[in-house]
Amino acid sequence: MKLVIVESPAKCTTIKRYLGEDYTVMASLGHIRDLATSGKDGLGVNVADDFSPTYIINKDKQHIVKELKGVMSKCDEVILATDPDREGEAIAWHLAQVLGLDVNTTKRLEFHEITRDSIGEAMNHPRTIDKNLVSSQETRRIIDRIIGFKLSTLLFKKIRSRSGGRVQSATLKMIADHDDEIAKFVPEEYWTINVKINAFNRTFSVNFLNDNEKITNGDDAKAIVDRIPEQLTVDRVEKKIKVSDSKEPFITSTLQQEAFSRLKFKTKKTQLIAQQLYEGIEVDGEHVGLITYMRTDSTRLSPTFVGRATAFITEKFGKEYLGHAKKIRQVSMMQDAHEAIRPTSNHRTPESVRRFLSNDQYNLYKLIYNRTLASLMQSKKDEQMTIYLTGNGLNWKLDLTRTLFKGYEAVYADSEKEENHFDYFPDFESGEQFKVTSKEAEQKFTQAPAHYSEAKIVKLMEEVGIGRPSTYASTIETLRKRKYVDDQSGILTITPQGALTSTVLNKYFPDIVNTKYTAQMENKLDNIEEGSQSRSKILNEFYYPFIDHFTEVSKVMYKEKFTETGDKCPLCGAPLVIKEGKNGTFVGCSNFPTCKYVQKEETDKTEPTKIGEKCPECGGELVLREKNGSTFVSCSNFPKCHYTRKIPNTNVSPTVEDAKPVKDCPECDGYLIKKKGRYGYFLGCINYPKCNHMEKIKRTKRK
Repeated sequence: MKLVIVESPAKCTTIKRYLGEDYTVMASLGHIRDLATSGKDGLGVNVADDFSPTYIINKDKQHIVKELKGVMSKCDEVILATDPDREGEAIAWHLAQVLGLDVNTTKRLEFHEITRDSIGEAMNHPRTIDKNLVSSQETRRIIDRIIGFKLSTLLFKKIRSRSGGRVQSATLKMIADHDDEIAKFVPEEYWTINVKINAFNRTFSVNFLNDNEKITNGDDAKAIVDRIPEQLTVDRVEKKIKVSDSKEPFITSTLQQEAFSRLKFKTKKTQLIAQQLYEGIEVDGEHVGLITYMRTDSTRLSPTFVGRATAFITEKFGKEYLGHAKKIRQVSMMQDAHEAIRPTSNHRTPESVRRFLSNDQYNLYKLIYNRTLASLMQSKKDEQMTIYLTGNGLNWKLDLTRTLFKGYEAVYADSEKEENHFDYFPDFESGEQFKVTSKEAEQKFTQAPAHYSEAKIVKLMEEVGIGRPSTYASTIETLRKRKYVDDQSGILTITPQGALTSTVLNKYFPDIVNTKYTAQMENKLDNIEEGSQSRSKILNEFYYPFIDHFTEVSKVMYKEKFTETGDKCPLCGAPLVIKEGKNGTFVGCSNFPTCKYVQKEETDKTEPTKIGEKCPECGGELVLREKNGSTFVSCSNFPKCHYTRKIPNTNVSPTVEDAKPVKDCPECDGYLIKKKGRYGYFLGCINYPKCNHMEKIKRTKRK
């Protein structure tokens, strides 16, 4: 018996079926170990010993390790089959360390799709753990731990921000800078000239040609409108052919962008659904992976897939629709180990598997399937006709389009058809005149740039080279959780705390928020992976300058003052201030930690009802309060005075029908009735519990 260890339980059944009865397949559920929080500054790293890390098994994974060891003791061999990326390689290495496997000989399977052929190919050609890849991941983890722990501690102490990090802080600055640009934007007035003509029994809007100069005032606009004649004359007609190539197959970033644009999926949702499609769906009684690995920045398609897809396109659409594989686009720091995100089978069309998928799964699979197929198809050919018109010295144009050959748009349209899209062009000829049916000047104002969407942030992260396909979604999620950004349907805006954090980091740690610095660090990590740079060199070059700078900043960085509420602490008299905690905003004493008073949030903002008695302990007014559904009497000087007492239980009072009015209620339009509680009789409002007024029954002295 052989044990195969993967990351996700969803893969176990499928891979077990492919491998047969001689194999047991189990899941690690991701990372089983992480850096400890022991040692100097809780970093879990011994800097003096060449940054040697201390790893501990995660508490929630201890039972998994125990189960793996138990099954392993009954097996002849252990094979590691974690995900095919930097993190997956690290997980495989940690498994080998914990399970006592020989890193140099233990088989490591690498596959990019969960299909019978792919698993079989991986089994026939296993490799061993890539130590350079592991070293690269470990270096990244150590650097992120040092930056994260150091910055987070300082930020919370000084400005009460909850975290800082190598990638998240650089991303935050991009958002903060853009929102600052929006805030400073000053709208400028301009005018458009809107003209419509009637031609061939149809109304067309024509575009005014004004040498690209904006009309900036109403008088100029009105003067132009007054000059427009009743008819416009065709000056000339021009035609040209436009060829549009299909787009490349998806990588992680472009999938997230397109899913947001077309399906309104947030990045986290896109990755979650893509993970489900990769790990497999039950189709006709068989659990099959529908797409290849979804964390990739390569646009490459395997020759095997291209061959199958070529035959499929020829069979389904015809030879004239067949294009060719795109030249691989080299982007900054692209890792070409993976393929693009593509379907695992051409013949498993979206419609054929629709009944096995949820709506979201179907829509994302269809997007991936059609985009991949389109990337291998012929270009789209359009004919564009531009009609130039003139009248009273003013010039206009009208653009019309018709499709000559659909090409890739037979499966994947880039956009909705334009308004002036025709199957056949109207027969415009020079010298013809067409009636102007409407003309007007419209005042407009320039608009500020739009706030960044999640998709735009992902695109920017890719362009500037910060983060990796596996971290795009998680970085945005971190900014959201830290309340650095607000997220309205995928549109991100900076919060006051996010702006403050970005400003402070930019002032004191400009390198950390600099996208070039972060991108250079990613390059260095890639160099470790390739074996061209050493882990030790990069860590030393990073650590000592960073710590020296951090030490200096810690001495001079200002401490943000809390916002005062205007009230005083009832325990010590110090000002009460607004604070941020893990459960949100609260009011506490500014004299913390000497005074630990925290103001409890009152669910009922109305003043407590006075019962007309003095507190026997301090002389203050006694009032009615409610807690957990029970009403009781307490001192109005709480928390200085803690006097409380129970009140009669109104639940055992007589029914309303039997009650006789004693007198009017002074607090509502009801009346008081005699009630019996556990301590005797009292007067209470008939409108209880809406009205909690109650009084003692005065006893008359016997003469």
